[in-house]
Order: sequence, then C-alpha cells, then structure tokens
Amino acid sequence: MPITMVPLEDELGDVLEKAIRGCKLAVDDVAREAGISRDKLGDAMDYRSELTCAELERLAKVIHLNEVGLCALALGKYPLPDIPGLPFSLECLRMPHGVGVANAYLISVPGGSSGLLFDTGPSFTALQSHWPKNLKTVEAVFLTHLEAEHAGGLCDVVDCYGVPSVYVPEGCRAPCGEALTDGAVSRCGYFEVTAYSTPGHSSAHYCYRVRLINGFPGNAEVLISGDLIFTGSAGGGYFCCQQQQKNLQKILALCPAQAVLAPGHGPLSTVGHERRFNPFVM
Repeated sequence: MPITMVPLEDELGDVLEKAIRGCKLAVDDVAREAGISRDKLGDAMDYRSELTCAELERLAKVIHLNEVGLCALALGKYPLPDIPGLPFSLECLRMPHGVGVANAYLISVPGGSSGLLFDTGPSFTALQSHWPKNLKTVEAVFLTHLEAEHAGGLCDVVDCYGVPSVYVPEGCRAPCGEALTDGAVSRCGYFEVTAYSTPGHSSAHYCYRVRLINGFPGNAEVLISGDLIFTGSAGGGYFCCQQQQKNLQKILALCPAQAVLAPGHGPLSTVGHERRFNPFVM
C-alpha cells in the first residue's frame, strides 16, 4: 500500500535544528567543523537550503546523522515504503492541529464494530469528524503522552463510547486512566498490546507494540510510536535529547523489520525502512 500522498512531518531545517540541539553544539561551531559557512547553514535551518550532498555528508558526521537519509530529505526525495498488508484494520485519523496534523489510530479486526484507540487527537470534535461509521464502541484507549494534540477530549471519548479501560504512561497526570508499567502487556479482545517507556520528547512517553492473538493467522504487528520517531525524522527531545535518541534506537531494535510504524505525525512507514533511511538512526 503506497503512502506517498501524506507529507513528511519534518523538513531538512527541522531535522538540523533537532540534531544540533541534541549534540549541544552552537550553530557557529557546527558550521566551522563541517566546513560550511554560517550563513549557508542558517539558510538551511530556515528552509532555504542550497547545501550540496558533499556539505550534507560532512554535516551529518558532525551532528551524528545518517547521511543517506539526510541527503534524501534535503533533495525532497526521502523514500517512502509500501506498507505490507495487515490481517487487521489499521485506520489513521489525521486531524489538523495548528499548522500541522496529529495522528490517532484505530485498530480492529475485519468486520468488527469495536476497536482499540491510540491517542485521541486535539479534541473530541476533531476525532468525531474523522471517526469511521463501522466502529461503534472502543474496548480500550492507550495514550502515548499527554500533549494537547494527542490527548484532547479523552474524557469525552470515554463517556461517548463507554470505554472500560484507559491506559496512560506511568507518571502522567491524566484526568482518567490507569498507569502502565514499562513492559506491561494488555490483552484486549483479539489484540495484545505491549507498553514500552520511551521518555525523551516528554518525561512520560510510551510506545505500543500491537499484535494479534486468539488464533488469527500471521505475525504482523504495528508499532505506535507517538512522538518518539516519525517517518524521516524524530520528535524533539524537549525533556532529554539523549534519552530521546537512546530510546529511539532501543525501540527500533526491539521490533521486526516488517512491523508497520505508526507515528504521532506524518505518514506510516516500517521499522526496517526507518532503520535504513531515517536521519536519526545510525
């Protein structure tokens, strides 16, 4: 299933800003070490890049980025994979928020009228405007973190769909919900959901690995990655850049290459594809 119609969350300037902040280097120092003029690097960070591939390769070495992915991103040619077929339904609800778009996800079995919801978007109204008609109830809600564009309208969702279980990262102060410990496994209907603590973007941030159980064929799975990793980029390490990078590498190593990556912003990808091309994966 091609995904080329959905734009990437980040452009070259976003990736450079995040990487430079993560390295704790001044922009002047990065430019000098990479042999690039300060003005030219500043233009690239302001989305007016005229950097050559040779300059990008030197820059990648200084700020510890994957040079192949960085060059592809700079040229507007970051590759997008075909998503493998899944034996269950993965529906991405893409909701406008500010100047961008936030993703929530519904996972259900074919022909089912109930599903699992991962994040709730910026508001209950926004979520409802994208809600599929076939899903009438929600078995459980899992939050990746409590930023407004990912947890808006949580209590309204619970009330409207009579949600019996709401799960949040340990350390979250959510208006409703049960905190999951790192590594906790929840069985909800036909699905098994494993929670992984991945702080960095925020102090309490989880990714969720979702697999089918109860006799369904195949071993397909989905990684709900929140704002840990995006297709072609990563979330900002606003809590801790070092933990963000460490957990990004950890979670991609845990999951098989064919696992579908479902990020909090931007298009779908696969774990194997981002291991190969993502600028933040070395």
